[in-house]
Amino acid sequence: MNDVQLDGTRVIPIVTIRDAAVAEDLGRALAAGGLRTVEVTLRTPAALAAIRILAERTDLIVGAGTVLTAAQVAEVVDAGARYVLSPGFSPAVVLRCLELGVPVVPGIATATELQNALEHGVGTVKFFPAEQLGGPAAIRALAGPFPEVRFIPTGGVSPATMPAYLAEPSVFAVGTSFPAAPDLLAAGDWAEVARRAAAVAAL
Repeated sequence: MNDVQLDGTRVIPIVTIRDAAVAEDLGRALAAGGLRTVEVTLRTPAALAAIRILAERTDLIVGAGTVLTAAQVAEVVDAGARYVLSPGFSPAVVLRCLELGVPVVPGIATATELQNALEHGVGTVKFFPAEQLGGPAAIRALAGPFPEVRFIPTGGVSPATMPAYLAEPSVFAVGTSFPAAPDLLAAGDWAEVARRAAAVAAL
């Protein structure tokens, strides 16, 4: 299995960075709060530059999210991403990650997609959008016939719902935008980012 390793972290902050200049301050705040990884989504032109900056840190494991094509896989790996996440299951993305030796976490919403992921050698999947798909109960149902799978639920996950997800034995980690919400990045409120990071790390 080509599984991601997060150095014990069970909360993955998901960030959408519009200005790569904030990446250094963001990385410092997340690390100060006790988080050891960050997922930078490929939703803005600044994403690759931000990944490069964050990848230089020795106290953060940087992943790339919203990776939709095989070409993007090569770009994010070249920028320093150490794992790749997709919102859905794409055989092309998964195969390219396997070729490059980078862990991949494809998104799944059904048992069919989950079975496809397993057939492609993937043991950790992103359950997305988690809240809309039924939350912890839905993960519990999928884990029944697939006990070897590790889930990373994302989509609507908040500090209030995190404990229920993390209590599920099959949940490896949760993804959430709460620690580094867009309004905090826009305001440059790094103290609040660090405070939120510490709050979710404590969970």
